[in-house]
Amino acid sequence: MQHFDAELDARGVPCPLPLLKTKQALSGLAAGQVLRVLATDSAAPRDFAAYAEATGHVLLQPEPLDGGFVLYLRKREDAV
Repeated sequence: MQHFDAELDARGVPCPLPLLKTKQALSGLAAGQVLRVLATDSAAPRDFAAYAEATGHVLLQPEPLDGGFVLYLRKREDAV
């Protein structure tokens, strides 16, 4: 099981709200900390991968979870 510092439950939340809520949650974390996101949006793995690439955060391996996904984002090291 992946270590995480905070969790966001975005199950049942339609796109693009999971990403918007993730951005807000990441702003409260220190550089290098990990956010665990629970999402049921089928586009979440693709959307989170694109978000990570665009922002410099690290998307760790997504995991399936009861009709959805568990996604882990590590906040980029140089973030304030």
